[in-house]
Amino acid sequence: MTAVSDVLVVGASAAGLATAEALRRKGFTGGLTLLGDEAHPPYDRPPLSKQVLSGAWEPERARLRGQDVLDELGATFVLGDPAASLDLATRGVRTASGTVLRADAVVVATGVRPRTLPDQAGLRGVHVLRTVGDAVALRADLRAAERLVVVGDGVLGAEVAATARGLGLDVTLAGPQPAPLAAQLGPLASGLLSDLHAEHGVRLRLGAAVLGLTGEAGRVTGVRLDTGDVLPADVVVVALGAVPNTDWLVDSGLLLDNGVVCDAGCRAADGVYAVGDVARWHHEHLGALLRLENRTNAAEQAAVVADNILGANRSYTPVPYFWTDQFDARIQVFGTLPADAEVSIVDGDVTARRFVALHRQAGEPVGVFGWNMPKQARQLRQRLLGQVLAPGGRP
Repeated sequence: MTAVSDVLVVGASAAGLATAEALRRKGFTGGLTLLGDEAHPPYDRPPLSKQVLSGAWEPERARLRGQDVLDELGATFVLGDPAASLDLATRGVRTASGTVLRADAVVVATGVRPRTLPDQAGLRGVHVLRTVGDAVALRADLRAAERLVVVGDGVLGAEVAATARGLGLDVTLAGPQPAPLAAQLGPLASGLLSDLHAEHGVRLRLGAAVLGLTGEAGRVTGVRLDTGDVLPADVVVVALGAVPNTDWLVDSGLLLDNGVVCDAGCRAADGVYAVGDVARWHHEHLGALLRLENRTNAAEQAAVVADNILGANRSYTPVPYFWTDQFDARIQVFGTLPADAEVSIVDGDVTARRFVALHRQAGEPVGVFGWNMPKQARQLRQRLLGQVLAPGGRP
């Protein structure tokens, strides 16, 4: 690709804004446009299920940058107008309003959207949580409710359950796993998390599939399980994971498979890149396609994409990472925690719920887990996983 004079970032998200900021930080002085489907300026999503939902923060506090900082970026923001299609040959993006935006480089940062239950449309009191509007609507409904059922036992579902329990609601967490976050954390840590939720009064209905919802007069009244039970609810939050926002790219010619498929440098095609939750790129050191949905990945991947737009040839090879805050627990995961891994406690005390665990497979470290020991977990990650994921190492 020849020298880039203008860049179009499709998605005014954390990943999209981070890409724009990285370009300016690295000396790019050309035209810069951010196209967003929401009318809001870029904001942070992690606080939505915690501080914003609890009412500790007003929604405006979740904004990633003040207006003065955005103005200094020297970018054009086109908000409230979703992307509708991409012409790969001209790198032209047509929006829902019919506007066509073209640039030398296009960055796809359209993120993901929540999965839903087939029968939730049209039922009042049923929510998903992805946008600031979702958080505001859910918070208003919770203030008038007594019983919440959260459908989904992953990170978001567990966070919503913890926040709502802190608000005093009767909370039930339903999902198919044996414990919250079992797939992400493995049996030891997910078991501890299960105990934590139970101790705080969350009712756990795990190990059962959710079949659908019940309602009366257009409002949700319960959640049906495959056991035949119905969990009564005034409000239901559906947190069953997310789907990459790639529908607008179906006829573009890009390879789409659980995201926008990219090479090791996050290139989807000549002059087209993907970043953040929507990007599924080749991780050279892991030898596999990877898609990560977390705030840290959005920022780190954006820096690599910015470098490559400006002519570099960098591969993106991060150590996978995510974190979650639930009740009084700060949980961090670096690398992977396979269910069959050998687990050893290397610092702290499990009974005190302040510890760091190292996960190994075939004698090699593959993951670090920290519970309320953030500094020590980071140090172990730097000492071990950086070496394992170095060229020639193995995951």
